[in-house]
Amino acid sequence: MKGKIAVEEHFALPDMEVAKANGFRPEYLANVLKRLPDRVQRLEVMDEVGIEVSLLSLTEPGTQGIIDKKKSIEQAQRINDWLAEYFVKWNPKRFQGLGVVPMQDPAAAARELERMVKDLGLKGTMINGFSNIGEGDEIMYLDEKPCWEFWAAAEQLNVPISLHPRVPLPSQRRSMKDYDVIRGSLWGFGRETCEHAIRLMLSGVFDQYPKAICVLGHLAEGLIFALPRMDARMRYQEPGTHGAHKRMPTEYFRDNFIISTSGITHTPAMHNALIEIGADKLIFAVDYPFESSHEICAWFDAFPINEDDRLKIGRLNAAKYWHIAL
Repeated sequence: MKGKIAVEEHFALPDMEVAKANGFRPEYLANVLKRLPDRVQRLEVMDEVGIEVSLLSLTEPGTQGIIDKKKSIEQAQRINDWLAEYFVKWNPKRFQGLGVVPMQDPAAAARELERMVKDLGLKGTMINGFSNIGEGDEIMYLDEKPCWEFWAAAEQLNVPISLHPRVPLPSQRRSMKDYDVIRGSLWGFGRETCEHAIRLMLSGVFDQYPKAICVLGHLAEGLIFALPRMDARMRYQEPGTHGAHKRMPTEYFRDNFIISTSGITHTPAMHNALIEIGADKLIFAVDYPFESSHEICAWFDAFPINEDDRLKIGRLNAAKYWHIAL
């Protein structure tokens, strides 16, 4: 399929220190680090695989790991200015951007979201999981009350909030002892993101801001298949023991979440996702440069689906949610 829009494609600034996950082969890691700040080879690959537009986002942990509020605000502004200038203005027909926000200061994050959308022309933001607000376990999730001001801004601006995985806190890794390799994308990423998304569903934030949209990658990290059991078990729970929400998790998932195919080439999982949420809530992504654009695109282009739905998933849904002119 030509004309695809890919919505979870990562970058890094040339002077940025990028987290190096455990266990990766040196040649793979070197290739990723080389491609993160590159735009020329990235564009060549897009041409080869039929991607018309890449929606770029900062690789993890983004600005979420910066404890100092002032520094997080300054870094977010610097990164967003660079993204808009280096990628988007350089080739706006092929590159669009998701900026970063300093969630250590939710009010500042709301202001920066407005600035990046209205002044820089970026399409929204990707947040790399929880935000560090102190040493150790002092963190903040997006469902916590100080962050609701930020959700209000996102709803008003009508931009989705992409939630990217992050390595779990050291205090949450006891089950991974002696198996450090599973802290990241092998397992820990998905576990941390699923729990973050569940917190959002149970918090009541989507009752307060019903038009807010959260984006989950990697077919929602498998969460889509666990939610029906959550609904079923909640029937036996005492009221008030599982948050301030007014509806069941699956209802929020269908109304307030969209999911991307980033990193996925598993046909049965894709079919199940289509059955659960339909083609209108699925969006194509590669997860470049951590995944192979050639492999992901070859799978998606051959995936057995009617062509109207392929067009929705591969192009039209992204254009609608992120206001990308076709």
